[in-house]
Amino acid sequence: MSFASDASTPVARAGFAVVAGVSLAAVLWWLVSQVQPQPDFNPLHLVAPLLAALFVAGLSVRRVAALDGQSWYATATAALFGLWVLYFWQVGVTLFDVPRVLLPSPAWIAQMMVDRCDTLAGDFVQTVGKAVLIGWALGSGLGFAVGVAIDRAPFLQRGLLPLANLTSTIPLVAVAPIMVMWFGFEWPSKAAVVVLMTFFPMLVATLAGLQAAGKLELELMHSYAASYSRTLIDLRLPMAMPFLFNALKVNATLALIGAIVAEFFGSPTVGLGFRISTEAARMNMGLVWGAIVVAAVTGSVAYALLVQWERRVAFWHPSIRSK
Repeated sequence: MSFASDASTPVARAGFAVVAGVSLAAVLWWLVSQVQPQPDFNPLHLVAPLLAALFVAGLSVRRVAALDGQSWYATATAALFGLWVLYFWQVGVTLFDVPRVLLPSPAWIAQMMVDRCDTLAGDFVQTVGKAVLIGWALGSGLGFAVGVAIDRAPFLQRGLLPLANLTSTIPLVAVAPIMVMWFGFEWPSKAAVVVLMTFFPMLVATLAGLQAAGKLELELMHSYAASYSRTLIDLRLPMAMPFLFNALKVNATLALIGAIVAEFFGSPTVGLGFRISTEAARMNMGLVWGAIVVAAVTGSVAYALLVQWERRVAFWHPSIRSK
């Protein structure tokens, strides 16, 4: 009985901290909503309750993060931290009456996203569904293929590797207009930019991963008279999986950034980058932040999916088992 009681103590403390934080947050928001509209209101009068809410919020996140034994505790910690950030963002903007042009509130951004969900959905399909996915797949695939070719024929390293390094040094703002002139204003020009951005990271990761196999394992495959392709499939590629997935995760972010920035230099009347640049010129910052939220959530979801895929594919690797 004492063991069970001790085991439940951290969970109880975390639950109490979360409940206390939510209660204090509700009280603080009630105070802000009651006194903020008054013309003679001074925001400094609520500094003490605000600091108390910050302290309790940090304590609740710390208590939840200290929990062990369940895989969803990490997700709960991240979700709780994100909710606290949104809450204090809303409170701060409301309390100090920050203009929407400088920093809109999360509630107003959410309202704009709901009102213009059709527009943002079309932008998502244009940028992510076409340019990002196709460019990410082509760039990562080409980087992997060239990496295997260089490993198979080392003399190619003298010619292909410097050329690949050259592609990674080209500024995005310089290559994006050129790709628009070559491939037009539609998504193929943005996909071409994404290919250039994702090619070199995958190439470097592939070369590093193929060198990760141990000397004893390679000698064992050699003693079995295994061919290069058999050694590659059965030993070297499995050992390279963490390197390849790291490159895929990095490329997912680079692809999204590259496609959005490329749309600044020429795009049809749709796309996240087009929406950000156009609405910013109109001072419609709610929709600008809405497009930013869509891009941020997309990048986070893509990263999380790749992490889960990595755990399923390379579950046996020491770097995955130790997590």
